[in-house]
Amino acid sequence: MATERYNAPAREKHWQQIWESRNVFMCSNEDKRPKCYVLEMFPYPSGRIHMGHVRNYTMGDVFARYKRAKGFNVLHPMGWDAFGMPAENAAMERKVHPAKWTYDNIATMRSQLKSMGLSLDWSREFATCDVEYYHQQQKLFLDFYKKGLAYRGVGKVNWDPVDQTVLANEQVIDGRGWRSGALVETREMPVWYLKITAYADELLEALNELTRWPEKVRVMQANWIGRSEGLLMKYSLAGEKLPADWQELEVFTTRADTIFGGSFCALSPDHPLTKELAKSNPDLAAFVEECHHIGTSEEDINRVEKKGFDTGLTATHPLIPDRRLPVYVANFVLMGYGTGAIFGCPAHDQRDFEFATKYKLPIVPVVIPEGQDPATFDLGGEAYDGPGRLANSEFLNGLTIDEAKAEVASRMEAIGKGTRRIMYRLRDWGISRQRYWGCPIPIIHCDSCGIVPVPEDQLPVRLPEDVTFDVPGNPLERHPTWKHVDCPSCGKPARRETDTMDTFVDSSWYFARFCSPRANVPVDLEAAKYWLPVDQYIGGIEHAILHLLYSRFFARAMLATGHLNVKEPFAGLFTQGMVTHETYSKNGKWLLPTEVRIEGEGDQRRAYEIATGEPVEIGSIEKMSKSKKNLVDPDDIISTYGADCARWFMLSDSPPERDVIWTEAGIAGASRFMQRVWRLVNDALAVAAPIGTPKPAEFGPDADALRRATHKALSRVGQNIENLRFNLAVAQIYELASTLQSTLGKRAPGLDWAIRESLELLVQMLGPMMPHLAEECWERLGYNTLLADQPWPAVEEALLVDDTITIAVQVNGKRRDELTIARSASKAEIEAAALKLEPVIRALDGRPVKKVIVVPQRIVNVVA
Repeated sequence: MATERYNAPAREKHWQQIWESRNVFMCSNEDKRPKCYVLEMFPYPSGRIHMGHVRNYTMGDVFARYKRAKGFNVLHPMGWDAFGMPAENAAMERKVHPAKWTYDNIATMRSQLKSMGLSLDWSREFATCDVEYYHQQQKLFLDFYKKGLAYRGVGKVNWDPVDQTVLANEQVIDGRGWRSGALVETREMPVWYLKITAYADELLEALNELTRWPEKVRVMQANWIGRSEGLLMKYSLAGEKLPADWQELEVFTTRADTIFGGSFCALSPDHPLTKELAKSNPDLAAFVEECHHIGTSEEDINRVEKKGFDTGLTATHPLIPDRRLPVYVANFVLMGYGTGAIFGCPAHDQRDFEFATKYKLPIVPVVIPEGQDPATFDLGGEAYDGPGRLANSEFLNGLTIDEAKAEVASRMEAIGKGTRRIMYRLRDWGISRQRYWGCPIPIIHCDSCGIVPVPEDQLPVRLPEDVTFDVPGNPLERHPTWKHVDCPSCGKPARRETDTMDTFVDSSWYFARFCSPRANVPVDLEAAKYWLPVDQYIGGIEHAILHLLYSRFFARAMLATGHLNVKEPFAGLFTQGMVTHETYSKNGKWLLPTEVRIEGEGDQRRAYEIATGEPVEIGSIEKMSKSKKNLVDPDDIISTYGADCARWFMLSDSPPERDVIWTEAGIAGASRFMQRVWRLVNDALAVAAPIGTPKPAEFGPDADALRRATHKALSRVGQNIENLRFNLAVAQIYELASTLQSTLGKRAPGLDWAIRESLELLVQMLGPMMPHLAEECWERLGYNTLLADQPWPAVEEALLVDDTITIAVQVNGKRRDELTIARSASKAEIEAAALKLEPVIRALDGRPVKKVIVVPQRIVNVVA
């Protein structure tokens, strides 16, 4: 019956089956329509989707459905970022093969995503652990290797001695391995690199062209690339223990202006001079070993207490020959930036300040804020890194920072002690991982031939299935047969590379593979030319640097090797906010929202554990996480309220770039609106014109007002979806639904036709957001077509312009009233109407009107 409640869970399954059976969302590379490539960052198959996935994929789906209705050939694919350590951890803990664990999770999550009603082309689905995918990735690697963009070198890594694997910086927590808890060691070992630094300048400069990217993401990438203009300086060394071949120390600085404030020089624990000195100094060797347990990231370096080891050497100040600076080895100096050696100016660098304070070294301010007296300027317990002028710096006194930098550079160059140099924070990308569940690096090591690429006709290098995880370490390394092969070049016994690739490699080109996912080459070039770049990419801000930067590098590398014809993979980027929920705890133990009952409102709001009835503490609102248990299962929401409710809530509660707070009241409100729309459709049909009724020649005021409200909403909803302002589009639909509801009891010329039009357009506006309900309503409206196949309705532009305008009315420049009048009214008509207004008559108080100034469509000023 039409009056029955809309059964969302049941009807959603119905429409999903129809969309799938008719391949509604399958796209073709041969389509002649303009293309639109919509992509959300693909998920890791952890086993269950979470509310962050629901929000991310709903946003992409609304945009994809809208663009499809606007006449675009839309590519909206889905895949799985499926390699990585969690699968190996599961293999160890659950005695299951990583492949089985991964593909079982994919099956579960695929079903969950389909229950959301996403307009995905599932025919293009792949997982990065599919042999077909990593086969093509191995081809890419070999092409990069031939082009000089992949190479093997010795590098510093975080080494977990228990798990016996390299860890990314993000996997080192407080100096310990994230899984084993073991103290991490810094080791030097052979590592495969991708030469991202070859594109450092280009990656930096091209950020200015990414005008549809968030500014904060561009800034983060620019800082990560870290282009620095500075000075390479030479300090003469002295000391009894100075090795014979070390007469000078090269130091790179971006703050040459502070050279007169230098009070020490410091070497990285991995500096070549440090290594040479440590050979004959056990205490220094022990200090270096201690430094190697810190970790390799700048975050680790900034966190630790700044410590040093006095080498006994001194460095002569290049501009003050009689000043000698002590030379330390310091735990906060990184070998990976500059030369691995610094001069320390404690007054103007916080790390130097902490170090100098600990070792009682001079701290002399040489940059003084404007208006401060150098004789009385007090640092106040921390380094000053702001603007100012030079002081305590001989010939630099009074200069600005930039002027001082230029002057120091000129003088250092003149005496042969300095060279202007540009440096980058960015380092080549080490992709070697000592693990099984990753893409094998297609290289063979031969004692006679050295590094030998696997011939293309011998690809793919498949992962062996008969591996064990009963002991830590890389199963590929201890496999009895897999790594033993004959050299393709000389035929002698050789050894496979047992490192696999960083999973960031897998996700750095997947966007291109979706263009031609079944091709026997990495990317079909014609397909890539048609689809790329991605028109709208959507994902979390946490991927702002590495994933996005690596993908930008990959596009350039693939262009250099003939696989792509674009440099930038993502024309538009949107970073959505997180989904949050308040937390609940009892006696230090976190509880799930489903374990808690809430009573009361406002200050009287209380929480109780359902199982015991005991009080529960309501905590802060935080990102949904397993650790805090403030999770909501999407399956529970979809089975209870329907996917459309979850989608509507995610779109309506807040601007999409901000965090959204998940509440039961919010999802219940979405459910009420869904039922309200269903009732509105049925109620309106009782008074609306029959389907196909010709448009009346004229409309009465009520019908005209409804049509204007409807077309304004249609225009604004379209614009807001186009600009990803989903919450504003939702607000327009709410408003239109209320307007339409208010007309149902009226009878006026043409109103029945206007109600039918408004109803149909409302349903079409709902289509991208609540697609299942919209299909149900479309059918209820009498159509036997799919709404998903309908074009976006055209706006009648004339209805966007109001027939009346409202003009402010002043008397002697002071606002007295406002006048609503026909837009076409003449100046004389406006003057006459203004003078009849009661507030104007009172303000004139019988005085004669000298003149009336009319600014068309803006203001009337009566001068008395």
